[in-house]
Amino acid sequence: MNVDVTPLPGIGVRKDFAIRGGRRVGVISHRDGTLELVVSRAEDPDTAVASLPLTSDEAATLGNLLGAPQLVAQLREEHSELPGITTRQLPIAEGSPFDGRSLGEAELRSRTKVSVVAVMRAGQVQPSPEPDFVLAGGDLLVAVGTSEGLDAAVDLLRKG
Repeated sequence: MNVDVTPLPGIGVRKDFAIRGGRRVGVISHRDGTLELVVSRAEDPDTAVASLPLTSDEAATLGNLLGAPQLVAQLREEHSELPGITTRQLPIAEGSPFDGRSLGEAELRSRTKVSVVAVMRAGQVQPSPEPDFVLAGGDLLVAVGTSEGLDAAVDLLRKG
């Protein structure tokens, strides 16, 4: 997919791409650090049909919402021939007992037989996190295990 990068003098940079249905979706990174999600017509990318200013936290959350499902789908595809193995997103809620604690402290593998293969944070993927990786509210753990183990891991991350 082609992403067009357009300098906007005095404003910042727009990065966008064409989607089905004749529209373009993109992000304007303003010089002051603010972000804006924009939708425009394919024939006139300079005229926004919709524009949503985003805080850094909102942009990070949107990145997680869009990125994690793709990663999970890819891992599911790769594990499709392994019976009993499932891949799932495990959210770390704000105020979770593990918000601000290391992955090792959660003891997911020893307590639930689940392996964390990646962490999505602020739209970025941290592959194969080490036990000393500190979890934060808003993180999405991408985990592999049995359905029962993944259910237990969700419960553990919620309640401690």
